[in-house]
Order: sequence, then C-alpha cells, then structure tokens
Amino acid sequence: MPNMFTYYKEYKTWQKKYDPMAPKEGDEAPDFELHDINGENPIHLSDFRGKKPVALIFGSFT
Repeated sequence: MPNMFTYYKEYKTWQKKYDPMAPKEGDEAPDFELHDINGENPIHLSDFRGKKPVALIFGSFT
C-alpha cells in the first residue's frame, strides 16, 4: 500500500512546473465563461467585476 510520500517526487516536479503560473493572493481572477443552469445564457466572471463578491459553487443539486 503506498504511503503519502510515494508520489512526493512527482508532486514536487508538477509543482515546480505549474505553481508559478497559479494566481497568487490578491491577483485578479482570470475571466471565464459558464452557462446558466439551463445551459442557455453565457455568464462571464468579468460581468461581476467591481460589484459584489462572487462565490462559485460546483455540484449537482438534483
């Protein structure tokens, strides 16, 4: 059974490559587009920039 350090080397390699590209605290979030719950209307994060805070919740509520 692998322990938590089994993939540590692979994780550190991945982190060195991708972590510098990750947004930092205080950075402006990159814009993206999602569709409303009906899949009809596109919604952009930038539509809310400068307004109230945005909370993204992913899941199925059926």
